[in-house]
Amino acid sequence: MGNSIFGIGIGALGTAQAGLVTTGHNISNVNTAGYHRQEIVQSTNTPQYTGIGFLGQGVRVDTVKRIYDQMLENQVMSAQTQSSQLETYYAQIKQIDNMLADPSAGVSPALQDFFNGVHDVAANPAAIPSRQAMLSNAQTMVSRFQSINQRFTELRDGINSEIGSSVGVINSYARQIANLNQQINVAQGAAANQQPANDLLDQRDQLIGELNKVIRVSTVKQDDGSLNIFIGNGQSLVLGAQAFTMGAAPSLDDPERMDVGISYGGSTILLPSGSLQGGTLGGLLAFRSETLDPAQNALGRMAIGLAQTFNDQHRLGMDLQGQMGGYFFNVAGPTGVSGQNAVPYAKVVANTQNNAASGNPTVTLSNVANVTTSDYRLSYSAAGYSLTRLSDNAALFSGAALPQTVDGLTIVAPGAATAGDSWLLQPTRNGARDIGVAISDTAKIAAAAPISTAAVSSNTGSGSISAGSVNPPPPPDPNLLQPVTITFTSPTTFDVTGTGTGNPTGVTYTPGANISYNGWTVQIAGAPATGDAFTVGSNAGGSSDNRNALLLAGLQTQNTLAGGTASYQGVYSQLVSFVGNKTREVEVTATAQANLVAQTQQAQQSMSGVNLDEEAANLMRYQQAYQAAGKMMQIASTMFDTLLSLGK
Repeated sequence: MGNSIFGIGIGALGTAQAGLVTTGHNISNVNTAGYHRQEIVQSTNTPQYTGIGFLGQGVRVDTVKRIYDQMLENQVMSAQTQSSQLETYYAQIKQIDNMLADPSAGVSPALQDFFNGVHDVAANPAAIPSRQAMLSNAQTMVSRFQSINQRFTELRDGINSEIGSSVGVINSYARQIANLNQQINVAQGAAANQQPANDLLDQRDQLIGELNKVIRVSTVKQDDGSLNIFIGNGQSLVLGAQAFTMGAAPSLDDPERMDVGISYGGSTILLPSGSLQGGTLGGLLAFRSETLDPAQNALGRMAIGLAQTFNDQHRLGMDLQGQMGGYFFNVAGPTGVSGQNAVPYAKVVANTQNNAASGNPTVTLSNVANVTTSDYRLSYSAAGYSLTRLSDNAALFSGAALPQTVDGLTIVAPGAATAGDSWLLQPTRNGARDIGVAISDTAKIAAAAPISTAAVSSNTGSGSISAGSVNPPPPPDPNLLQPVTITFTSPTTFDVTGTGTGNPTGVTYTPGANISYNGWTVQIAGAPATGDAFTVGSNAGGSSDNRNALLLAGLQTQNTLAGGTASYQGVYSQLVSFVGNKTREVEVTATAQANLVAQTQQAQQSMSGVNLDEEAANLMRYQQAYQAAGKMMQIASTMFDTLLSLGK
């Protein structure tokens, strides 16, 4: 009996001591990140059968259990990776929102000042100060475009740098997790996989949680206790004790954009950006594709559209030197370098891995009114060329021969192409970077109309002729400035004489109808008499003429872009609204997600976290159990001494 009591007492002492050690371990790790509360699991020893029944043999400690709930842990992981993505996204997009919406730093005030200058020239076409103000305001507006585009470029470069940094962090966590997998395997293997290595498991879970803040991960537990880590569409990052290396490299489609890949056996597989969700890396990639690219393209479209439409009208006017107007703005050339061109060219990037073509296609923005803010992918196969609009993945043509015109783009085939070749087309990406003011001489501003009209002084009828206008688009008819005479052979017919007109005769007269020859259009109204004549000729001496300046000023409110649905200010307002709404959406979602993270963490901590009040109570409980076990052993010792004394 004494031995039995001693054995029970020793077991009770050991159990109480294990409880005290475990409680002390909990208390000491109350502030340790990732620590899960532990508790001992105890059970009764196998009872001993006697004639009076089964007598208990005390208690034993089966294991030290980690208080862990996989469902709660998964909820925290899922909420945290999404929160990290939204926080990163918001930090980036807020910079664009502040810049575009700034009433003093945005494009809107510069655009308004420029057209104020155009209106001033229309009011004072011969005034040099007005012309100089128009040029200065144009330069200020161009600088504003370039400044905002430069900020976009800086953000893009910053994202490339942060992608590289994030990849480095991911690789570091992957190596540490793989190392812990090995340690856990060894530790638990020493215990025949019967006892968990709780503290090592906590360390690994903490590292996985930190990794999950950088990129969304999924885990699969193995029989040996290790965890395999997967990213993206199921690509392996950690398999047991082996960690694979991720890297950042220039995109095959666009060397200015960093893509992410992962190395397996000496070969690197580039991962689709859309597959890398969650965490700071997912936030950077989502911001770049969803906001930065469309915003920079939209700004470029506005710059190109403004330059092209203003140039078209300016080239239909006449300057102070009696010359036809030239290009007022520079636009992007075939190589992406700023220069004076009739039409802007798209940026074309050949795929650096697949292409064996001898050259690139030529892509001109033939109709800026129909140009979108999307990028495009042109590919070649044995069946022909195919074009995909990347903003909505719409196939615009497939297996076709070039040239083709679509979305305002005219695409001409390269000199040679091989099946599998592809090109990234960016029609407007660098538009705001490449816009410039093409003239510096105030006399070169074409404020006047190049033609003048007059009624012959000897006319006897009541007919009158309009000031006339030049027919778009440029370049004008080469015979535009040739003198033309319209002579009425009767009150209802007239003849036309002059170079280039074809000298038609017997033309039926309709009061107020358009009369067009040599690239101009006039209207004659009233009742001309037989023999009355009207002349149309050059306006070389019209320094005070403001007709073309008025047409230039009118462009400010005309719907010349976005398929003819928006003005310059309209497309800029769309850009500001798009970024502003997206910023607000991300901000609200990020706040809600942060609250969700707090709630899930609270639920997880209420179960797995260390509660000092509870641990203090456990200390007292195990202390009292220890004291009681000691008292039991003291009584057993007294009983044993009594038995010994009986034999004397």
